[in-house]
Amino acid sequence: MANRGPSYGLSREVQEKIEQKYDADLENKLVDWIILQCAEDIEHPSPGRAHFQKWLMDGTVLCKLINSLYPPGQEPIPKISESKMAFKQMEQISQFLKAAEVYGVRTTDIFQTVDLWEGKDMAAVQRTLMALGSVAVTKDDGCYRGEPSWFHRKAQQNRRGFSEEQLRQGQNVIGLQMGSNKGASQAGMTGYGMPRQIM
Repeated sequence: MANRGPSYGLSREVQEKIEQKYDADLENKLVDWIILQCAEDIEHPSPGRAHFQKWLMDGTVLCKLINSLYPPGQEPIPKISESKMAFKQMEQISQFLKAAEVYGVRTTDIFQTVDLWEGKDMAAVQRTLMALGSVAVTKDDGCYRGEPSWFHRKAQQNRRGFSEEQLRQGQNVIGLQMGSNKGASQAGMTGYGMPRQIM
């Protein structure tokens, strides 16, 4: 972690709001999934945001996770370093983020390296891992290990093909969004400027 002094004022309020988004129950679910998915002897971290951050901070667990979502021999990160040097660990986190984007996680769902490294926004890390799990469940390619109910399936594209005749028929129909003119009449209308007659 970086040596930063305490924050005050607006910075403090913003950081507290970010920290409130962190979900301890989600942390347990994600840890269980990562350990099951990697199928290796990965130690279970102690509960809590700081322990979760420390567990993921060197990038090795994240790289093992993304590699486990690919068939053997097609892993996106061929060499996972166990180095204790900060720049190597941050480089591994960046490799994981690039591989997650290639795998199908949207750019808007991906956290920044400093969010994890400095513990700035661990809720963003949770969102990225949730998005990764959702993409893995949706792909259904046999590489996902775990309960399918742990993550939501992403909506799939469902294109429809219409013939020219069907398109022409659709042009003759007034959609109900535009309203209807059935039963419309001017009965009961009075001339302009006259008060309404309520009996």
